[in-house]
Amino acid sequence: MTFGLVYTVYATAVDPKKGDIGTIAPIAIGFIVGANILAGGAFDGASMNPAVSFGPAVVSWTWANHWVYWLGPFIGAAIAAIVYEIFFINQTHEQLPTTDY
Repeated sequence: MTFGLVYTVYATAVDPKKGDIGTIAPIAIGFIVGANILAGGAFDGASMNPAVSFGPAVVSWTWANHWVYWLGPFIGAAIAAIVYEIFFINQTHEQLPTTDY
């Protein structure tokens, strides 16, 4: 779930070649968060945010395999960032004109 979220953020808000698609970034990010909440958490209790898994674990005092809920989002986010950087963002960026900053 975190992979999808970070990938969507890269594709809509971070990519310097996005052009006008950056204007829909909040909508796209909101849709992926909503889809992750509806689809992901309903089946296995997974979450994009480790703190969301931490609360129920504290209340039920169930710590078996809880490390997966912390390590999974970090790995998913890192893989999404690496995949987008390698395959979609070109390493040769054009220099912005000095009037733009």
